[in-house]
Amino acid sequence: MNIVIIEDELKAAKSLADLITTLRPSYKIIAQLQSIESAVAYFSGNKEPDLVFLDIELADGQSFEIFKTITLRCPIIFCTAYGQYAMEAIKANGIDYVLKPFSRQDILNALEKVEGFKNFFQQESVPDWNALMSKIGVDDGKKSFLVFKNNKYTTVQTDAIAFFYIKEDATTLVTFQQQEYTIAQSLDQLAAVLSPKQFFRVNRQYLINFGAVKEVEHYFARKLFVRLVIPSPDKLLIGKEKTSAFLGWLEER
Repeated sequence: MNIVIIEDELKAAKSLADLITTLRPSYKIIAQLQSIESAVAYFSGNKEPDLVFLDIELADGQSFEIFKTITLRCPIIFCTAYGQYAMEAIKANGIDYVLKPFSRQDILNALEKVEGFKNFFQQESVPDWNALMSKIGVDDGKKSFLVFKNNKYTTVQTDAIAFFYIKEDATTLVTFQQQEYTIAQSLDQLAAVLSPKQFFRVNRQYLINFGAVKEVEHYFARKLFVRLVIPSPDKLLIGKEKTSAFLGWLEER
């Protein structure tokens, strides 16, 4: 089976490729692409693969844009951090997904599902990508959070949150008014329920709101230094492996 991986995070792409070749030594990774532009160029000039692993959020936009130009009839396994509604929309079109961060078992299950439904993907019908994009666009992420402070419960609207960060092994929510609340969810859990257009995981400790970004500077070792509209407890640095994705996220409006 010939496989194409489309993933803009190089570490994630390598991890995925390693898992696939370990689980299925006879399968071949014939291309690893990082953008919508490179995917369209590849599929325009090459034979269709047997399977595609496709990240939803690429540096130059949502990967569904690929299908406005290219028609694929092979199975596609989406790699996604979207909420449950979007996942159900994907499954309704007969396409599998793996939720980031994925595990060995996740990839094994996805491969076995594709192998079991091989005949289905040989049909002439093609998923309605425009309808799928519309459905996923409806899922704008979690709208508010229930917080507890000074013996009182209250809700904080997601739009009012500047960033989340790890403070003394706990997750802290910080509003634009510089109010702080400790919440139970981890940053991984938050990333799965928040809109990826609104929030970006800059590093292991911070998840920031687009509206909180004041300016971005180049830093040493090809990193980026992010200044927010309110002070952050730590210096916000983005490693070189994420700079392209972050700048694409800023431009995607």
